[in-house]
Amino acid sequence: MFDVLLTEREIELKYKLREFVKDIPPSFLRKMDQDEIQYPTDYIKSLADANYLGLRFDPEFGGKGMGWVAEVTAIEEIGVLGPALGCLYSLPSIVGEAIQRFGNHNQKKKYLEKIIKGKIYCAEALTEPRGGSDFFGATCTAEKQGDRFILNGQKRFVVGSEGADVFLVYAKTDSESKDPRLSISTFLVERKFGVETKHVYGLMGSRGGGTGRLVFENVEIPEENLIGNINQGGEIFNQMMIPERMTSAAGAIGSARAGIEVATRYSTRRKAFGRPIQKFQAVSFKIADAMTKLDAARGLLYATAKQIDAHNGITTGIIRRMVSESKKFCTDSAWEIINHAMQIMGGIGYTNVYPVERLLRDIRLMSIWTGTNEIMSLLIQHEYFKEFLQTPDEKRVRDVENDAVGAEFTEEKVFE
Repeated sequence: MFDVLLTEREIELKYKLREFVKDIPPSFLRKMDQDEIQYPTDYIKSLADANYLGLRFDPEFGGKGMGWVAEVTAIEEIGVLGPALGCLYSLPSIVGEAIQRFGNHNQKKKYLEKIIKGKIYCAEALTEPRGGSDFFGATCTAEKQGDRFILNGQKRFVVGSEGADVFLVYAKTDSESKDPRLSISTFLVERKFGVETKHVYGLMGSRGGGTGRLVFENVEIPEENLIGNINQGGEIFNQMMIPERMTSAAGAIGSARAGIEVATRYSTRRKAFGRPIQKFQAVSFKIADAMTKLDAARGLLYATAKQIDAHNGITTGIIRRMVSESKKFCTDSAWEIINHAMQIMGGIGYTNVYPVERLLRDIRLMSIWTGTNEIMSLLIQHEYFKEFLQTPDEKRVRDVENDAVGAEFTEEKVFE
């Protein structure tokens, strides 16, 4: 039903990705969930060979020059495979955003083009052991020494750490700054510079994406691998909210769609009391609720994507709010939808006979990563209050306070 919002080119992309997803062997997903695959190199290479990576980026560097509507459309289809593969598909978009917007031509040729063409693999190193949401409290340091920076510290929960060739790393470069937003810089750090992967986590779900911890011990970064200017990391991070959170939202919709489709099919086959359980309102109403949430989430996501495209992909107050709303609502809705799917299926849904239990484990992470949904709420209210308070009364549609029958009793309006 949402094809009406897409161009012919976007519709073509959507159904090509859908066919690509259908060709992924079930055994591949099973091996990932059983930790038999640590990093699916062939999967990323196959996406690159089909020219499905870097959709939004300049064709000069291998991209398709498309927009965010195309991106979320594609990621929803990939999201059917689960968050691990969805995230790995999104990493060229996430890391590429920093290079495309803030990098120089040489960095785009050396890194972005190779990432899009599948010649090298990338990951984003953001979270640290001492904290996740407190980005500006980072303790990773990069000290300038001559024509290079010396990087020390750790990052953890890095998806792709097992297989990536290059990492997008944020580190403190001015520990004396009174403004934390002006204390961090962004670097492209190659594994061969001396990056160590120390530990792969025993994850509850989203397995097989090579998630691990990175250790930097006097890692030397050439000066030319600084993205943007020194201490510009705060500005870069602000822009990176778009790809990090939009990709999470779109992937969540794909996973939720997969879960409710399994449950819907099951409800038409499973019989109780002499008829398919689909015929019982306790079941069919859960499917109705799930579809309403799924469509509402997708509608918000597409509206956000169109808003971003209309602003040429630049972060503004309204975009920051809508991106946060999309990430929060899509991931929360996906969690509820997959819970509905499991409830519809009953006990068998709790087993690994069906993939719903894996989807439930997988989707739980999505309200945590790329900024917890509590942080999303913080951003939403902050941007809304700012927008509301800065809008002059004459630009509002109507002052509805005066529509109350007792509006003239101003003495009753006590605020202090």
